[in-house]
Amino acid sequence: MTDQLVVRLKNRSDFINIARKNVFHSKAFVLQACERSDSLKKIGVGFTCSKKVGNAVSRNKAKRRLKEIAKIVIPKYGKIGWNYVLIGRQAQTVDTKLSLMIEDLKNGITKVHSKN
Repeated sequence: MTDQLVVRLKNRSDFINIARKNVFHSKAFVLQACERSDSLKKIGVGFTCSKKVGNAVSRNKAKRRLKEIAKIVIPKYGKIGWNYVLIGRQAQTVDTKLSLMIEDLKNGITKVHSKN
């Protein structure tokens, strides 16, 4: 992520801490979110695609698409002090239009924050 405000989640422990906290299911992806456990004033973003998504080529394409929508949406709609993980879904992440995925991510972040 190019923005100084957004940092990339890479550690397994970060992904485990987020799992099943606040979840939003979209047709093309799953969004998980939670408040950061540290005091950094940053937004954390992580991406994952299991082998259910497809072979390595499909998984990489799905992750590239998730990174693209996150780059557009997270800096505007994400809250400082929160972590977000985008999980690719089988076939849908690769085949869904980016414009629909962007709208789904906006709606997902809004719904996750309305619960808190």
